[in-house]
Amino acid sequence: MKAQISILTLVSFLFFASSFTLPEETRFDWNRLGSKKVSYSLDRDVLHIGANDGLYSKLKLAVTGGSVNMHKMVVEYGNGAKDTIMIKQNFQKRTDSRVIDLQGNKRVIKKISFWYDTKNRSQRQATMHVFGK
Repeated sequence: MKAQISILTLVSFLFFASSFTLPEETRFDWNRLGSKKVSYSLDRDVLHIGANDGLYSKLKLAVTGGSVNMHKMVVEYGNGAKDTIMIKQNFQKRTDSRVIDLQGNKRVIKKISFWYDTKNRSQRQATMHVFGK
């Protein structure tokens, strides 16, 4: 009798758990567009992407290795249009940004420029990773 109740409980739990889907942001369908090691000062870096990497409507940033204070980023599209996105976030190592929606539909990204500083005196040099969807 106890075995039947245990099996029934397990089957009910599995059915209930399988009825939920993961939110869009927790799925693993982000493409890594590139990475840049950041300097130990106020700086600007450019990540060149290009048409071969595909069309994107969303970006996400992640930091590994150290800490960095991100100020803004400028996304330049394939047609020459630019989109300035204020970030103003202090990334600790192993943290990521919010999902950043780009203007318009899916677009070719030519390059992304980052403005940041490392006034937080991080002991290790940070690496900024960019993902697109």
